[in-house]
Amino acid sequence: MDKTSVIFGNPIDAKTIKKAEKSKANFLKKFGDDTQKEYHLGLQPIEQIKEIKLQNLVLADTPLELPENAVIVGNIRMGFGHYRIAMAIASCAQALGRTPVWMDLASFDATGSKMIRHQNDLYSTGSKLSQKIGLFNKLVWEPLNSEGFKKITYNAADQKNSELLKPLYHDLPKDIPYIGTHVWPSQGAVHAGLTHVVNAIPDNWPMGLHLAEGSIHAVQTPFAYLGYKKLNGFAKTPLKPMPDNDLYCVGHYIDHELVENVEHDCEKRVERLNSGAPVRFLMTVGGAGAGGDLYLAMLKHLMPYIKANKAELWINFGDHLTMWEMFKKQMPELEKECKMHFNDYQGLCDWAETLDGPSRGGVTVFCHSDIFEAVYSTNLLMRKCDVLITKPSELAFYPVPKLMMRHIGGHEVYGAIYAREMGDSTFECETPAALCDMIDTLINDKAILKQLCKRIVELKNAGVYNGGYEVVKLAIEGRK
Repeated sequence: MDKTSVIFGNPIDAKTIKKAEKSKANFLKKFGDDTQKEYHLGLQPIEQIKEIKLQNLVLADTPLELPENAVIVGNIRMGFGHYRIAMAIASCAQALGRTPVWMDLASFDATGSKMIRHQNDLYSTGSKLSQKIGLFNKLVWEPLNSEGFKKITYNAADQKNSELLKPLYHDLPKDIPYIGTHVWPSQGAVHAGLTHVVNAIPDNWPMGLHLAEGSIHAVQTPFAYLGYKKLNGFAKTPLKPMPDNDLYCVGHYIDHELVENVEHDCEKRVERLNSGAPVRFLMTVGGAGAGGDLYLAMLKHLMPYIKANKAELWINFGDHLTMWEMFKKQMPELEKECKMHFNDYQGLCDWAETLDGPSRGGVTVFCHSDIFEAVYSTNLLMRKCDVLITKPSELAFYPVPKLMMRHIGGHEVYGAIYAREMGDSTFECETPAALCDMIDTLINDKAILKQLCKRIVELKNAGVYNGGYEVVKLAIEGRK
């Protein structure tokens, strides 16, 4: 199934096609040729996350037997973002009466999985370098993430490489509802002949990288819809647009537990603000740990507020223990003063259950070596915090007041712009001084946080946060 030479009716030049074929050949040479192998899959419960009854697909000796109401959530780990979106969609599938089945394409011992892990390692390295070397960020990383990935020719190589994923889909029924939260799982499913594939596009900046022709494309915003519909800027000259039934604007991909409790959580925030309780800040430092200088600057700035009981700080390090070690090295007193939940997920869950009550104050830090616990910790805590401090990644779309940090990669800029225009976030604060000034403002001017909470409830009532449910319905029902 050739998806490389023509993309949505737009021919790809011979040089790009040849380059794409060479890329696939190099991966076959590097990781071995398993294109004729028939992998079998089995189900294994993911017991860490109690809120979602997830079944994980693992390699097995006998053919797969799926529940009749199964929905496959195809994903990869690339930072935390695609995992978090996958969890949101799994949560919504469960709320709609379906059994969510987790398929991490990078987790198998297969050629396609090795290819994904290799490319993820390259991306992670680039992301870290962009934070350490300003010239690399300016000349290489920002242009690559904003313009390089945007070109339709970039999609040609990904489509060819994704042919290597086909053997992993051998056991899946062709008409199984399948939702990819990264383009590679979506492309792989299409190459394997699946007919009910939804490609849940994560960002607000339209890019050729995210195209998976043959799937239903879902986007979270009107800006992204128009950009993808027109394939705007994907080539030097105008392209043929995407067909009508290949693209839908569905709203934000948010977990059922978060959507269902928007009014309650915002009401509790306003109650805390009115009572003079310390403002609760949640920092998300997981993934590659980029932006360490900004986190440290904010932490140091917050400490006097914390000691004066005007602020409370929670830090989720995800599964990135090296960032915790760096924090301790820069602030030796931190370990003595903070409370820790390290690889104590049940303890964290129990503690989170108490957080509608009086504030405890101080600094609390979290780190979990299990990826599911590391990601879902933020889901538990963002319901209970007053301000989420995050870069404008997938969390830019979540229903919680946000203090927006500097973006990592040019594609994230448009998540920050969108969130501030929707009114549930601050604008992007790119420097330590700007972040600390915004912290001062949020602590001392409670009207801003109250307005953010009001806006979140309005957006919930308008259906803006219903994207997770909508992609599940698209996967079940097919094109409208």
